Formats: sequence, C-alpha cells, structure tokens
Amino acid sequence: MDAQGVLRDVFGHAAFRIGQREAIDAVLAGRDAVVLLPTGAGKSSCYQVPAVALARAGRGTTIVISPLIALMNDQVGSLTARGVPAAAIHSHQEPDEQRAVIDRLVRGDLAVLYVSPERAVLPGFKALLERARVAMIAIDEAHCVSQWGHDFRPEYMRLRELRDVIDVPTIALTATATPRVLAEVAASLELRDPAMVQGDFRRPNLAFEVALHRGDEPRIAATIEALDRAGLRSRSGAGKAIIYCSTRKKTETVADRLATSGFGVGYYHAGRTALARERAQKAFALGKTRILVATSAFGMGVDYPDVRVIVHFQAPGSLEAYYQEAGRAGRDGEAGHCLLLFGQADLMTQRRLHDGASGKSDQRTEDALHAIERYATGSACRQQVLCAHFTGTGDHAACLRCDACTNPDRVGAVQSERSGYDRGHAAVATLGTAERQIILDAVASLHRPIGKGNLARALRGSRSKAMTAHGLLHLPQHGQLATSSEDSITETIEQLIRERRLVRRGRKYPTVAMPGAQTTRERTTRTSRPTRTSSASSTSDIMRELDAYRRRMGRELKWKAYMIFQRATIAAIDKQRPTTREALARIPGLGVAKIARFGDDILAVVKRHDTRG
Repeated sequence: MDAQGVLRDVFGHAAFRIGQREAIDAVLAGRDAVVLLPTGAGKSSCYQVPAVALARAGRGTTIVISPLIALMNDQVGSLTARGVPAAAIHSHQEPDEQRAVIDRLVRGDLAVLYVSPERAVLPGFKALLERARVAMIAIDEAHCVSQWGHDFRPEYMRLRELRDVIDVPTIALTATATPRVLAEVAASLELRDPAMVQGDFRRPNLAFEVALHRGDEPRIAATIEALDRAGLRSRSGAGKAIIYCSTRKKTETVADRLATSGFGVGYYHAGRTALARERAQKAFALGKTRILVATSAFGMGVDYPDVRVIVHFQAPGSLEAYYQEAGRAGRDGEAGHCLLLFGQADLMTQRRLHDGASGKSDQRTEDALHAIERYATGSACRQQVLCAHFTGTGDHAACLRCDACTNPDRVGAVQSERSGYDRGHAAVATLGTAERQIILDAVASLHRPIGKGNLARALRGSRSKAMTAHGLLHLPQHGQLATSSEDSITETIEQLIRERRLVRRGRKYPTVAMPGAQTTRERTTRTSRPTRTSSASSTSDIMRELDAYRRRMGRELKWKAYMIFQRATIAAIDKQRPTTREALARIPGLGVAKIARFGDDILAVVKRHDTRG
C-alpha cells in the first residue's frame, strides 16, 4: 500500500501537506484518527489517498459519510476523472441507478462510496455493509457530531452504530473545531485511541480585517470599497467575491444594493427554489456573476480556487463558522482579503437565529458569540487569534498581513473608541437596585409581549404613537427612568437577561418577559388550540396527524419535534396538498434530506385525508 505512489500517480502531487502523512499512516496501520485541517489544506486527501491504496490492496471499499449531495457528486466526479472507481447513493437518484451502485459495492468494484449520515444509519444500509467488503469509514465535516460545534446535526450522533456492523478503522475529519469539540467527536464516535492530527492553521496568503459598523450604509460602503480594490466591478475578468449575510432578507437587500451600484451580482439562500439556487451557483461558478451574496446555506463543499474577497456583512454565530467561510478565499494560493463587518446588533441577530421560538440563549451560543466578539473588538494579530482558538496554544507568529499587523494605529484608535463605548455600557449595566426593580416591575405588569426598545422608551416617558399602540402610556412605571438614556436602559435589560431575572422570547421580533410568565397571546393560543384541532374537517385532520407523526418520529430518533419539521411546514403541507416528491420540494422547511426520510409518509397522510379530488 504505497500512499506516496497513490498521491503522485492518481492525484498528481509530489509531496504531502502538513498533517496529511500522519493521518494517512494512522489509518493504513489500522488506527482510528481525528483530523483537524483548515479549509484549503487538503483534508479530503487524508481519506481519498488511503482509500485508493486499500482498494488496490484488495482490502475493500471506503465508506465516506458526507452531509451534502452536491458535495458527494463533486467528489465522485473528481475521483472518477482521476480513474478512481467511486460512486454515491442518495435520494436524487432513480432506483435503477441506486441498484447499480449497490451491485458495484457488493462485487467489490468501488474504492469509495459516499452516503449521507441519514442513509448510513438506516437498517437496510447496515445490512448492505454486512454483504460488502469495507476497508475504512471516513466521516467528513465531523464537527457536526458535537453539540458544541457550529453545525450540530443529530444524525451524526448515531454514526457510532456502524462500528457494531463493521469493525474497521474510522477517520473523522473537520476544518473547524476547537480542542473541546475534537474531544467530543472522538468520544461520541467511540473511537479507540485515535491519532489526533492537527494541521497548520495559518493561511499566509489571506489578509484578515475587521471594521466596526452599526448600520447598513457604512457596511455597504465598506463592501463596495473592498470589491473595487479587488477589481470586481467589471462583469468580466479574473476573481470572485462572496458576501455572507446572516438572514435571507439581508442577503436580498445587499444583493440589490450592489446591483444598483453597478456590480454583476447574484444571491443564494435556502428560501429560494432549488432551481433558483442552482442557477445562482452555476452563474457564479462560470464567472457570469463574479459576486455572490449568500447565507451560510452556501457552505460545505464550496471550492472555487479564485475567490479573492470574502466579506461578512454581518458577524456569523461563531469563530468556527467565520473561519470556515473566510477560508474559502485564496484556495489557489494567491492573495485573498477577508473582511468582517461587525456591530453589536449582529450578536442580537445570531441569538434570534440560534435561540428559536423559546427566546432562551444556551451557554453554547453565548460562548460562541463571546468568542466572535473578542475577535472583532480585539487588537491582536487576527491570524494569531484564529490559530489559538483552534489549536488551544498561543505560540503562533504574527501574520504581518492583517489590519492589526499592518495598521496598528488605526486598529488601536478604533479599539480605544470601542473601549469607551464599552465602559459607558458597563456603567449602565450596573444601574442601582431601585432602577433595576422599576424595570422588573414594568415587565411583570405587562399583559402583552413588548420589545426592549419600546419598553425603554416607555420608561423614559415617550408619548409616541408606538406607546399608544402598545398601551404603554398607562404602564405604572411610565416615565420613571426619564433621567436615564435609552441605551442605558436596554443594556440593563440585557444584564437582567444574562442574570436570568428576565427571559428573551420570540425569534423574529424578540421580546422580554418574566421567567415562567405567559403572555396574553400564548394564553389565547393555548386555550384556542383544542377548538381548532378538534374540528372534523379535512384540514385539521391532516395537521393533527402530521403533528402526531413528527412527535412520534422525534421520540424514535431522539430529536425534538421541531427538528422533524415545524408547525409552519405542517400548515404549508395542509394548504398545498402535495401529491409528489417534486411538490414536496416546494414546501418551505423540508429540503432534500427530510423529503428523502419523511416524504413518503407525508404523502401518505395527505392522500388519506385530501378530499379535493
């Protein structure tokens, strides 16, 4: 099993990169391995090279667990082009195509087989593995195993079950994981004395920069400046840029503003149809549009060599997510610019996205947000901070390319301004007991949900139309904090939330409430629900059965019910009455994986109750 020969003859590389040889030697020797290599460092070679070597030695097929069909297809295409017998099994294939792949696996004709984590733990697939000769298991994007990772997926937690079927070396790979996450990956997958391989997280061709902005207008200006510096205003030429936003609405807003400013731009988010996403990605890949504005849905498997600029228009939810996305710049080794535009509102947006309907932040979310805030508001070398975050050590040399290295005076001035802002807020956060009690009493007296901004304005004595609309003019505490600033009151509310004396509720429009309190809307919803679901109509029958189904599947899979699908998805199914998988694909909140897993059951429920012909 000549790994060096495989690397040279099959993949066309003369030498291994840092970490690759160690990982490959471990699995070829029969050991498990956990591999942490940054984006662009050749992570896939750590399992593809030994997979080819093991297949040539007659040891069997390597099973690769991969989270995205598009990524599977790209990898299979790349390997096939190199003469490596590779295939995938996924829900986009016709039954005949799937059977042909299965026959190749059982005959021993495949070096590599890609499957999703959902398929990998199905009883039928486990039975198939018992019929095949398997050499190794590779788990890509392994940070999804960890609940402390930035992209936790419950399906990954069950991959340990494969060990009960086939006892072969397992290699878990990720580009973004802290030491804590790596330890949880190894434990969750029940790896045995795994080799822990860690690459060099420096990206010397990337220049990292942070700019602190509160509103959209300065962020748009900073984005345009970065694009113009890279020569991306022309609709043709070399180089691309990706602009990451946290929400779908912001994605469309930014794309529209850039188009109005004369840039050739597309946009990509999970709310668009599959066809629209495919067209946007294809136009970007072919260079028809050189700029793509996207949410994190444009994520795993993105591999364009000539991305010159990555702009985070809003801060993501963790340093792991940031480094994975920023690392998509400069994959060809040429210079890349990674610009993070940061404001405190970004943290609120991420809390809203992470917390869900409960409005309650968990410690994992808060730790991740504190890390991204420290990175954005610090003055140390950006690459030093990033490398230390992933390696747990502080012995990394300064990059001499980031804004902190090349323009320390400007960064220092910004941090000084920020420090003053923080000191002011720190003082506000320690308002006296009497003022804090006024806030608590006001929240306790509310009978309907209210945002902290409106609450703060009411406590200062505002008599605006919003106060009248929300009934806040009659709040007993109205005007009792007239001498305090609005910022000071809202920051104190945030402090009370951190102390768990108040709770945050709601996702799209977060509000504050007393712990355990019920709002009028919740009481009304709860009391009215039996009336709605007790109806004998076809509509309520579909919704009731799908609700029961998601709860049952949640118990079986050990997921929360909303992870199967949300109530809004149930309502959409009831309204549209899909009869095919293609129609299911148009239901918001499902997607390919859920349709593959639950689609037939959903269609059966609709068929039983749909009386519209």
